[in-house]
Amino acid sequence: MEADGVSDWQPSASFDALRLRARLNATVRAFFAERGVIEVETPVMSVAGNTDPNIASFHLEFSGRTDGAPRTRWLRTSPEYPLKRLLAAGFGDCYELGRVFRDGEAGGRHNPEFTMLEWYRLGWDHTRLIDETAALVQAALALVGRTATLSRIAYHELYRQRLGIDVEAATDEQLRAALGEVVIDPTGLTRDDWLDLLMTHRLQPSFDADELLAVYDYPASQCALARIRPGQVPVAERFELYLGPLELANGYHELADAAEQGARFDRDREIRRGRGDIAPPRDERLLEALSAGFPACAGVALGMDRLMMAMLGTGRIADVLAFDFARA
Repeated sequence: MEADGVSDWQPSASFDALRLRARLNATVRAFFAERGVIEVETPVMSVAGNTDPNIASFHLEFSGRTDGAPRTRWLRTSPEYPLKRLLAAGFGDCYELGRVFRDGEAGGRHNPEFTMLEWYRLGWDHTRLIDETAALVQAALALVGRTATLSRIAYHELYRQRLGIDVEAATDEQLRAALGEVVIDPTGLTRDDWLDLLMTHRLQPSFDADELLAVYDYPASQCALARIRPGQVPVAERFELYLGPLELANGYHELADAAEQGARFDRDREIRRGRGDIAPPRDERLLEALSAGFPACAGVALGMDRLMMAMLGTGRIADVLAFDFARA
């Protein structure tokens, strides 16, 4: 068998790329060792799955003894839930560097299994974590002789300055019109879907290639697992970090309210059922951990393959994987 004219038993990435990944992993571990953040390993399979309506999880059936526990197990889409359980137990600042899995995500920029770096800082909020995330990315870029300056902008201000859109006041029709020549089937799309499309199709392509741009304080409707800060216009205390048009990281001032988190899980599951999608079970152990007393903290997930792509200046994820999905 052949892929791109080369026997597909051969690696998809060059040896230089694989050696660079090894150097990057070593840089990450040294970065956190200097800061007293401890590396941990958590389960890849769980009785609970990710309920996020926009993320599809793999699941499998365990054939051995379960002592009454569910046989269906879900492959993690991030290590977030077990890491938060460690925080609730009192472990302290920690990180995990490992593989995660997302169904249906395969193509030029996506692979169903990929490497995620996720870490948590006690007593921090999302704005403080922006600086550390940028510092880590800058250390990675230094491995290939690149630099990038950090800029910050609030989500609402980004849309106002660059698109002339008031995120709160604009109608769905106005958001759709702002896409210009980009034609999208509107069936089933929500307001947040239109905002996301404006980000990916109108805003991200214009981001400066040598700038790290931190977009923070998202609409409350896009809170995910972040806290909502009340005010005249409530906002979700989260950020996304971009290097040029490439999204690298997603961070939160973490929600600590078990009841609110459970309600968000339930809303997600209702959306999934309404679409005819599988609704993974809630992570009840995470909810118990939050109820037991979850510390104030901020956390962030960074896509290592995306970072490698930026370091090598490639738009193909296959170029940074020993064997991509087509060759796995």
